[in-house]
Amino acid sequence: MPAVLWFRRDLRLADNPALLAAVAQARADGDGRVVPLFALDPVLWANAGAVRQAALVASMRSLGASLGGNLLIAHGAPAEVVPRVAAAAGARSVHCAADFGPYGQRRDATVEEALTALGVTLERTGSPYAVAPGRVMKADQTPYRVFTPFYRAWLAHGWRAPADECPRDVDWWMPIACDGYPTAPELVGTLLPPMGEQSALARWDSFREHRVAEYGEHRNRADLDGTTLLSASLKWGEVHPRTLLSDLDDSEGAEVLRKEIAWREFYADVLLHHPSSVNSSLDSRFEQMAVDEGAVADERFAAWCEGRTGYPFVDAGMRQLIAEGWMHNRVRMVVASFLIKDLHLPWWRGAQWFMKHLRDGDLASNTHGWQWTAGCGTDASPYYRVFNPVTQGLRFDPNGDYARRYIPELRHLAGSAAHEPWTVIDGFSQGYPARVVDHAEEREESLRRLAALPPRQ
Repeated sequence: MPAVLWFRRDLRLADNPALLAAVAQARADGDGRVVPLFALDPVLWANAGAVRQAALVASMRSLGASLGGNLLIAHGAPAEVVPRVAAAAGARSVHCAADFGPYGQRRDATVEEALTALGVTLERTGSPYAVAPGRVMKADQTPYRVFTPFYRAWLAHGWRAPADECPRDVDWWMPIACDGYPTAPELVGTLLPPMGEQSALARWDSFREHRVAEYGEHRNRADLDGTTLLSASLKWGEVHPRTLLSDLDDSEGAEVLRKEIAWREFYADVLLHHPSSVNSSLDSRFEQMAVDEGAVADERFAAWCEGRTGYPFVDAGMRQLIAEGWMHNRVRMVVASFLIKDLHLPWWRGAQWFMKHLRDGDLASNTHGWQWTAGCGTDASPYYRVFNPVTQGLRFDPNGDYARRYIPELRHLAGSAAHEPWTVIDGFSQGYPARVVDHAEEREESLRRLAALPPRQ
């Protein structure tokens, strides 16, 4: 009997335990054929913005090429598609990596029920994380809510070495007609980088060779190529975090990167234990925070979305999001702080916009990154910490290169003047908008709203 390998967030051949389990099962059953399946879930497809849809299709095409064109793509609800493929193949097992998201767990339970009715098992092997959510617990078996002790426990728990290489002689097989790749949206004005396992590994090799030593120093500089740019690859599983961790030594830059990987795993753990946090603040007091509503609030939200706030570091980030489906992490914190504490809009409104436009849109990381900035999440930045969009720009884009790259109206300004264009007496008439609010005034207003909340229990 063949086995079915159900690809989801693991679009790679290397370091893929579920793949190895499917191959081993197929060979143990005497057939040796493996059905590589991608079930295009209409729920997840509809909830992804155009750039994430395009990134997924590009990653799927890369995987399909690695499989010699034998990736079976079936459109439809997984609870219908997966059993149908398993039945057509005559398989007695379907293999996948475990999913720990709220929707993924419900979906898999439904698929498992349908497969069981056919006498087929759903075998979960591995996960998208070095340490699966729920594994790292406090001594009293409750989950962590603060990153630093989680990180120490995560390190102590450790992780396995990367899985063995995919055998070269796997007999990939499609028992039914392939529905074909979904139509990728036309990304007008958006630049999508190369996707797929080989591109991810090439980027990682280059980063390790040239930039990991300076990572701790350069990762916050928006004007420098100082990050791995692997967030979208981790989102789609083009590379496993365990692969990255296995290549890191004990240097300072490697340790900072190890912590960044751990933040991703921490947020996945938080979401597992608090699934309602997708829509609600972990600190329930913040559900009572006064937020602005009405026409003016909507106009300011539109200005934020389109990069027209009059604050260059904020606007450059929002325009980068539209142009690339990605934004530098330091800038993500600044634009989030501006939306919440300068425009007094709810964090979830910004989180939804990010999920619509980010090619690396990951529910756990996005949700809890926003809650961190809003001060309402676990291990949150205190609400009274308000990022100053001007000083942040001057510090992390000191020569104004990042601002000018994404804001054509400021390209005539030299040096740091790009972050304070209103101070330029002559030559500032290129159509760049005036500031929608005064940061100093809105900072005080945000602190007044914080003081009105009930005390922490």
